[in-house]
Parts: sequence; structure tokens; C-alpha cells
Amino acid sequence: MHILILGAAGMVGRKLTERLLREGRLGNRDIGRMTLHDVVEPARPADAKIPLKVIASDFAEPGAAATLIAERPDVIFLLASIVSGEAEADFDKGYRINLDGTRYMIDAIRTAGGGYKPRLVFTSSIAVFGAPFPEKIGDEFFHTPLTSYGTQKSICELLINDYTRRGFFDGISIRLPTICVRPGKPNKAASGFFSNILREPLAGEEAILPVSEDVRHWHASPRSAVGFLIHAGTMDLNTMGARRNVSMPGLSATVGEQIAALDRVAGKNVVARIKRVPDPTIIGIVAGWPRDFAMERALKLGFTTAEKTFDDIIRIHIEDELGGKFAA
Repeated sequence: MHILILGAAGMVGRKLTERLLREGRLGNRDIGRMTLHDVVEPARPADAKIPLKVIASDFAEPGAAATLIAERPDVIFLLASIVSGEAEADFDKGYRINLDGTRYMIDAIRTAGGGYKPRLVFTSSIAVFGAPFPEKIGDEFFHTPLTSYGTQKSICELLINDYTRRGFFDGISIRLPTICVRPGKPNKAASGFFSNILREPLAGEEAILPVSEDVRHWHASPRSAVGFLIHAGTMDLNTMGARRNVSMPGLSATVGEQIAALDRVAGKNVVARIKRVPDPTIIGIVAGWPRDFAMERALKLGFTTAEKTFDDIIRIHIEDELGGKFAA
């Protein structure tokens, strides 16, 4: 089996690569080779036992997508995009990368010919939904995105549904919760503070909280995100019917509940590193975000999370990223 990961230099892409290399299989099939792609060159794991090709290019440039699928990968994980805050700040860049890049890729698959029909796993987002919300967003709730990022993801979901219906590939769009705790440095995602207020204090640094503690949102750990991708890459997609998009399971929590979990896991000295500095722009964006979901369809399709409480999410970060230790 040949696997192509687009967006392999990003956090989820790196973790997906690590797991696939560690296990050597996707479902019941051995991985024969992998191609890692991003706009910056993805890191090549030094101890990889599977042949790897690493490519750096802009997949939203005309012609780039055809080159990437020329070797006809069996499974394509399409993770490449710019984050919500950047897509909102730079309208043209958001549509060029998040919409045009995806359209070029699926069109390259469509026109490849020779009966080529890969599995395509697309990472969408709960940003496809916009307020006003029911208490829990169900599987039949309509799309009313209130950001450019959400609009771009919503359009891509529709395209992947239609291209799948026409038989060009076997596609699925999984709507990821906000991933928390994201390792690394703060990025331009409007949701970044959800991770910042945990990651930086655990590392002994101050963090800024730009919203009130009663803000509620939908979360999953990086470990869960990789599990969702693996399942989407191996499951029988015919069980989904014609609707090839689904919201992933997660955990609903307020910022105050996040902080309380940090207190339980790491103590008050760590919590004291959170500084409250309201940001009207972030407050306005967050006001239109989903808060809680009903998970019936995802659970029936076999998607599960790695955590049951926010304490679990914090402990997973300490275990996976901090070697089991934090700055008390």
C-alpha cells in the first residue's frame, strides 16, 4: 500500500506519520511506502523502516496536484490547510489554499484515468457550523459557517460528497473538534488559546486567556485526532451512505472547566501562570463557535476518543509531549 499525507509537516500530520511508521500497517494492509508532502519540507524520521519520499511544494499551484498523485497512492490523507485565524485575516490566501488547493487535488484524481480510485480522507472542521445552536448539535444540523475558514471547509465537504457520488474516488470528510493540547508554539488559529492556557503554564511560562471562563467548546486530543484518521482510512465507507461527512466525537468543556482540570492535574502554581487579557476580536469569533455535539452517528460508525475527561486530555499532553513531567 502507498500512502500520501498532504500537510505532513503539521502537528496532526507528524503524529499520523509517526503512528503509521510505528505500526507499519493501515488496517489489515501492510504499508509498502509513504509520501510526505507540505509547503515546507516535512521532517524525515531517522529510523523509518518504510520507504519514504519527502516533497516540499505548494499544492495549490496549478499542476502540483497531478505530480503528487502521479504514483497513484492508495490512500490520501488531505490535511493541508491554513488555520482559522489566518484564513480570516487573509481572505485570498484562505480561499487559495483551503478551497482551490483541495479542488486541484480532487480534480487531479478525477482526471488521472486508468480506473484510479483511491481512498481520500479530508480533515474538515466543526467550523462548518454557526450560531444559533441547539444545546447539542445533532447529525442533521445544517451548515451556516460564520467564518471564511468554515465556509471553505463546508464547500470542500460538498465537493468530496459529489466527486464520491460520481465514482471519482472513495471519500470521507471528518470534522475535527478543536485539538487540545496542541504541542509546539502558538499559531494563528483563533482557537489557539484553548491549548495555550494549558501548554505554556505546564512548561513554566505565562499564557494569555483572551475570553471569559464561561466560553464552552468542543475538544479532542491529538492522540484522538490520529485515531479518527486511521479509522477513516480503514473503515467500510459504504456504511455512511451518500453523506460522506461526519462530526467527530469529543469533549465539551468551558474554559473554567479546563482551568479546574489543570489545577487538579498540575496544581495552583501552574494555574497562576494564566493571565486574563480580553481580546474583543477573539471574543467575537468564539461567540459563533459550536459548544457541544450529539455523537450518535460517529459512534455508530466506529469513531471513538482517547479521553473521557479534560484531566485525561492534560495527562495525554504531559505523557506524549513532556516525557511525563511538567514545570510545577
